[in-house]
Amino acid sequence: MSDATTDAATGGPVLAADGTPLKRSLARALRRQKWRALMLIAPLLTFILLTFILPVADMLFRSVENSIVEETLPRTVVALADWDADSGELPSEAVFAAMAADLKEAATAKTHTKVGGRLNYESPGISSLFRKTGRKAKKFDLEAGGPWKEALIDINDGWGEHENWRTILTYSSTYTAGYYLNAIDMQVGTNGAEMRPEDERIYMKLLKRTLWMSCLITFACIALGYPVAWLLANLPMRTANVLMILVLLPFWTSLLVRTSAWKILLQQQGVINDVLVWIGLVADENRLVMINNQFGTIVAMTHILLPFMILPMYSVMQTIPPTYLRAAKSLGATNWTAFWRVYFPQTIPGIGAGSILVFILAIGYYITPALVGGTKGTFISNEIARHISSSLNWGLGAALGAILLVVVLGLYWAYDKIVGIDNVKLG
Repeated sequence: MSDATTDAATGGPVLAADGTPLKRSLARALRRQKWRALMLIAPLLTFILLTFILPVADMLFRSVENSIVEETLPRTVVALADWDADSGELPSEAVFAAMAADLKEAATAKTHTKVGGRLNYESPGISSLFRKTGRKAKKFDLEAGGPWKEALIDINDGWGEHENWRTILTYSSTYTAGYYLNAIDMQVGTNGAEMRPEDERIYMKLLKRTLWMSCLITFACIALGYPVAWLLANLPMRTANVLMILVLLPFWTSLLVRTSAWKILLQQQGVINDVLVWIGLVADENRLVMINNQFGTIVAMTHILLPFMILPMYSVMQTIPPTYLRAAKSLGATNWTAFWRVYFPQTIPGIGAGSILVFILAIGYYITPALVGGTKGTFISNEIARHISSSLNWGLGAALGAILLVVVLGLYWAYDKIVGIDNVKLG
């Protein structure tokens, strides 16, 4: 079959003005149109790729990447492959000799502390083993030295501990699930994955706290923002504009300044406690503790995120004709019935949009909880920030971030199934 349409009169192909077959000319024009459209959105696609997709992909890779042990101790990794870690005995002399050779090269390249730091995440204290041995490893005589088992144990007793060798063997592969196990308060034990001791389980507690407090903040924003949005939508334009300025005022103030202001207001010698003591509601010796706890975090973050709830609800309420309520009342409905049966259902898309915005922003906040939350009001995002910036345990920080991302996507999916994302409107 020809790729060109045929002229019914002549039986030949229909030609365009330039003499080419019409079908081919149309296909070429359509391709040009698609390329022009692609070029228009190319800057946005590039921006999203560089600032979102690649960082997320890098985070997911770092959460399982574990090549430092294999790269720094290649001979030891090969020699340990034949060792039975469940036998309770130390590795053979050949493994100790391989470790001595690897440590000599690593100490010369100054990479022995890196592998020690990596293994220290799994077995605290093992970093000092590599650091102290590395100081003498440069002088190892690999040809005349030995036996290396006694030599290494003489340098540091840690080389005679079975668990240290088990840790090296367990985390000698290129990729590991160890970061994810740590992120859910588990570890690799003698019988596989097992729960950590009770006093070391912190991450799941932080995750539950983060989800619970984010839900409380979202509901608090709904309760406080709904009346304000209703006023904005129903007051005269001039008055509504003044109120809108007050709503937007937090956007014009630094986040750090707003959080610091709440520290001043909520502390025991702060403004709120002073007022309560002055009016006699609280005794001076029984001032309320409202800072460095969950209450302080909820109050400060509700204030900060409230505009993100008000604006979507206001934009939806503004589109609801007031005649609907008047019609309901004229048919015998009370004020409450008219509101609950007629007005409120139409505002649910705005509530949904505001809830998604506030919840997702709240679950990832770390500056405000760090300043006003103390030890009981911090989020899991604070722990992620600590691992990325302070402890430099990027693998664990990436695993925690990946888990948080999965939780958010799961909640988003559940919201779509229950409410329907198509019903969410920003205006």
